Amino acid sequence: MVDLNINGEIRSYDVPDDMPLLWVLRDVAGLVGTKFGCGIAQCGACTVHVDGRPARSCVMSVSAVGNRQIRTIEAIGRDPVGQGVQKAWVDLDVVQCGYCQSGQIMSAVALLNVKREPSDADIDAAMAGNVCRCGTYPRIRAAIKTASKV
Repeated sequence: MVDLNINGEIRSYDVPDDMPLLWVLRDVAGLVGTKFGCGIAQCGACTVHVDGRPARSCVMSVSAVGNRQIRTIEAIGRDPVGQGVQKAWVDLDVVQCGYCQSGQIMSAVALLNVKREPSDADIDAAMAGNVCRCGTYPRIRAAIKTASKV
């Protein structure tokens, strides 16, 4: 039995200790906003926050999470920074196919939570682990810049 603090709610799950957090979130908890991409922490589609920092849930076992707080895309709009990023994403029409966007948004919010006015270099560094096969990188950068002004 594993107790996890997901989006501010402590829940117990009967899962193996080595089960990746991604599969607990999607298959057990029913929070399907976090996506499976590559399975080796290279694409960023599975990004969630663990104690406010971006983490790749496809390679993080539930036992590695411990009692830290997990936040998924489903809860990202509960604070002003998350709301600002979501609004900028819509206003600037960032999404093309949309598959990577939950991971992109999670990384963008984590960046803006630590650096309210990021430079292009800051954005590039923070978003480097998130792959967008549609190539919407210029719109992603513009949306982060827009959200930083909110």
